[in-house]
Amino acid sequence: MRQPPASARTQLRRHPERGAHDRATIDAILDEGLVCHVGFVADDAPVVVPTLYARVGDAIFLHGSPVSRMLTRIATGVELCLTVTLLDGLVLARSVFDHSVNYRSVMVFGRAHVVADPEQKMAALEALTEHVTPGRWGDARLPNVRELEATTVLALPLEEASAKVRAGPPGDDVRAEGTAVWAGVVPLRTVAGEPQPAVGVASGAPLPAYLEEYLARRR
Repeated sequence: MRQPPASARTQLRRHPERGAHDRATIDAILDEGLVCHVGFVADDAPVVVPTLYARVGDAIFLHGSPVSRMLTRIATGVELCLTVTLLDGLVLARSVFDHSVNYRSVMVFGRAHVVADPEQKMAALEALTEHVTPGRWGDARLPNVRELEATTVLALPLEEASAKVRAGPPGDDVRAEGTAVWAGVVPLRTVAGEPQPAVGVASGAPLPAYLEEYLARRR
């Protein structure tokens, strides 16, 4: 696990006390998140695309169709910026000016490269599947040769990254604002709902054990 040094692009200027460059903090946020946003320039215009991802060691993996504009563009080695944000709570202050949110975020800069080796592609797809739903890879049908060829996998090295975290209560001054207005934090989290079986699944069929475990963690 390489420790990315602070760079001009990852050095926080606004609230630098909330910043972190250690891999433990960065990896924890990346491993908890499910969706990232990938920013790049295409046809002289900025584009930001949300997509699934997975971190394995010192790299973040992305995947999709070979005709995807995002994958086609960043496969050429253009500079990109990948971000992940976890929203933890609404911070309601006594003053509207001091309202905020509690969050954990990561920003990664760099250039991605194509994963061409079939075994490495399969390993990356396994990581992507397991990141979303642990245990699913060993239960569902695995990609065949045609499906593997119809999938592009890119790896973005974790060489230039930083985290930013805001936690805690409102920062307004109780003495200055008074106490008549309620203030505090409303926690937020992602939860799982009731599974909805697809057509063809037998009525009353039990859920796989790994899915039961997932639901227990997400409820």
